Amino acid sequence: MALIDLFNIKKQYDIKRLLDNVDFHLNVGERIAIVGQNGCGKSTLMKIALGSEEPTEGKRVVNNDLQIEMLAQQPHFDASLTVRDAILNELTELRKAQESHAKLSAKVAEDFENKALLAQLESISAYLDHHNAWNLDDKIERILQEFKLKEYEKRLVISLSGGEQRRVALASLVLKKPDVLLLDEPTNHLDVYMVEFLEEILLKEKFTLLFISHDRHFIDTIATRVIEVENQGLVSYKGGYRDYLVQKEERMKSLAKSHNTLLKMLKREEEWLGKSVRAREKRNQGRKARVFELREQAKKNPTLIRKMQVELEREKKSWKGEKGLSKRKMLFDVEHLHYSIAGKKLIEDLSTRILQRDKIAIVGINGAGKSTLLKLFLERLKPDSGCIKKGDFTIGYFDQHREMLDDEHTLIETFCPDGGDHVDVQGSHMHVYAYLKTFLFPEEYMTKKIGQLSGGEKNRVALALLFTKNVECLILDEPTNDLDIQTITILEDKLIAFPGALLFVSHDRYFIDKIASKLFIFKGDGLIEESYQSYTEYLETEKEMKELGRLALELKTAAKKEEKPKEKKQTKLSYKEQKDLDTLPDEIEALEVEIDELNACLCDPQCYQEKGLGKLSETLAEIEKIYEGKSERYLEVLELYEALQKQ
Repeated sequence: MALIDLFNIKKQYDIKRLLDNVDFHLNVGERIAIVGQNGCGKSTLMKIALGSEEPTEGKRVVNNDLQIEMLAQQPHFDASLTVRDAILNELTELRKAQESHAKLSAKVAEDFENKALLAQLESISAYLDHHNAWNLDDKIERILQEFKLKEYEKRLVISLSGGEQRRVALASLVLKKPDVLLLDEPTNHLDVYMVEFLEEILLKEKFTLLFISHDRHFIDTIATRVIEVENQGLVSYKGGYRDYLVQKEERMKSLAKSHNTLLKMLKREEEWLGKSVRAREKRNQGRKARVFELREQAKKNPTLIRKMQVELEREKKSWKGEKGLSKRKMLFDVEHLHYSIAGKKLIEDLSTRILQRDKIAIVGINGAGKSTLLKLFLERLKPDSGCIKKGDFTIGYFDQHREMLDDEHTLIETFCPDGGDHVDVQGSHMHVYAYLKTFLFPEEYMTKKIGQLSGGEKNRVALALLFTKNVECLILDEPTNDLDIQTITILEDKLIAFPGALLFVSHDRYFIDKIASKLFIFKGDGLIEESYQSYTEYLETEKEMKELGRLALELKTAAKKEEKPKEKKQTKLSYKEQKDLDTLPDEIEALEVEIDELNACLCDPQCYQEKGLGKLSETLAEIEKIYEGKSERYLEVLELYEALQKQ
């Protein structure tokens, strides 16, 4: 059954047409991924489906009772709400339904033959079933934990970063479970573990979805159908991302075969047109017009076929690594590296070497210190102890702030600052137009200022600029963010061919598997593990190890119960533990302020001469000892609290 129907949709902005006579249907239980180049109309199609944007022409048919919700790119919250309250605020209807169900159940128990009451109870039960809202409190707790929002639940939601606020909005929508959920790049700002949890809940709860994503692993796991926006129209492919690639290749072969047939037909018709006087007769004007149509079609087909062929060839490429490279130049020699922020260990005793042609993905949960490690390699931060010995070589750096770009410069000025119209790209001297065309920029963009471009277009410019630099090492922080799949495959192509070393932070499993020959895995508490597995293999092994650990713990717990059958299992914190959990954060914060003041005084000659250097040093040592003790106790109680919450 179709929930959303779009018929003959056209959408045009000024002279730019995005959609032309498009039909689209979303059925119950479908999970449709929309793919295509940035700027092709993906978000526009989604907004028309939502009803927030009107088509230039065409018709949208949706049942008025249908609940459609969309994850906003920049969600807005009431300034007075905490994280937990913001989520609860979105679940008001479900909580009311729970209360009504409880009241009706009590009434039915007293008057079980009342058909009106039974009908109401059945209706509310069906509503709660549809939204799977029976154990809502447990689901709220789990999603707070899995989306790493538990520690912020009492903070004002507007005090969080943009990415964290999007996680709050996504959590609310997933718990709310509307009839149709629309998601625009839902995996942005999520680490790989959060993405796995999102995949699990979307599949388990049987959502009806329409989503845009550049995360190919996510598309492959979630999508039942892939819609590609191409040449102002839609092409539909059944299944996930890998199915899409197979069917697209079949379509390309079919187009090529049809094109050959078309050329033969056109040749015959051209001969008829050139020789026949009858072509000028009025009754043959239709046939003559058909020749011109065939000519136009023959011009378009090779471009479309070649475009599809290039995209598929890029996607099929994979870097197999280079074995037996005995004399590779050493770029970084890392010895016993330590780095902490505000007492939190990010890097603990890391020793490693990075050689020429190493392609290393830095992975792990958000906030673990991945970007910090990149900044240590770039010498933008200094380690607490240990060192990074850097050889004599040049580095190219890309981050989400695109610091290498000037909004006032045009594209041609950015790539040819000294004039001319050629650039050097990894040993090749290329015309700047031809080079930027490989990054999907048409010639008319050359005179556009950087400030006029979208975020995704700026990322494309920054990446294209990076490959014009003569560097031996590339350091990239989340390079695939805001890029469409076509651009990501272009980037993969460039990185696979890059002869130097590559260090990059990413949560994109598909991208990591394709590029990386080695992983640096942030395990938490400063521990960094090195692995030569693919990221997918590593995650699967990690899951298996966790499952084995869980089973071992269950066996150990069962054995203890048999030994001590009367021992009472702890289900909540003791009074002292709860008090420490509530009061220690404020005490620790006060001690941090005091430590900062003492350190500031020790740096000020007038202050430490007045108060006495020896006395200040003794006081600082005592307070730091108290601080360490309280911090250790807080972490111990917090760990116990989190363990009890998971029981």
